[in-house]
Amino acid sequence: MALPLYDSQPARRVPWVTYLLVAANVVVFLITPMSNFATWYGEGHVRECRTAHFTYEYGAVPRELTTGDQKPLPPDVVDECGPSSFGKAPWTSAFTSMFLHSGALHLLSNLVALFVVGMGVEDRLGRWRYLFSYLFFGLVAVYGYAWTSPDSTVPLVGASGAIAGVMGAYVILNPRGRVVSWVPPVIVMRLPVWVVLGYWFVLQWLSLGDDKSNVAYAAHIYGFVAGVAFAVLARRAGPARRLAALSRG
Repeated sequence: MALPLYDSQPARRVPWVTYLLVAANVVVFLITPMSNFATWYGEGHVRECRTAHFTYEYGAVPRELTTGDQKPLPPDVVDECGPSSFGKAPWTSAFTSMFLHSGALHLLSNLVALFVVGMGVEDRLGRWRYLFSYLFFGLVAVYGYAWTSPDSTVPLVGASGAIAGVMGAYVILNPRGRVVSWVPPVIVMRLPVWVVLGYWFVLQWLSLGDDKSNVAYAAHIYGFVAGVAFAVLARRAGPARRLAALSRG
């Protein structure tokens, strides 16, 4: 497994949106009960229950997304932690879930990937189009996963669906790029982006149906495909806009 470390091709502008997304994910994590920093949520069993309630309140529950209605907490959560009086609009959880992470390792792995590919995609799309596409990829990933598992009541959290979309866009927008990657145990090398990200996509596909894993592989696939499709359309629209500008001149 090759772990991408950084894009060997420098960006032409400061990737402020990528920095902002990284910072937003870190800040949100630090103020949630999933972080040990947030001591105001209590300790032990109290903290575990507040984490469960928080995850169901702000995480994306597939059954809620497919029906459009908030569902009661699962009986096992109520038996263990008691009821909770929060109210939610399920569609908003598709956005909030993108900025939640179950732990520090989950956060770190996502942000490393975002930092590696995000700068290049932002450089080629521009800041605003990159920001909106990031959120769009995340929505496609969340709703795609909900469509695949419509009866699931397990909350989906994490930025990986949106980041998978950025990965897909990167492959199309910079197909000849190379990513400096760490290949365990000690090898660091520059690999073609299509090798690193293509291998990652194949792993997600092969991992579908792994009932023992709590990773939403289907969300990654939906996000990645959305990124590829968006980037293909963006590349086709680019020459058309330039040609129109020249004809007006």
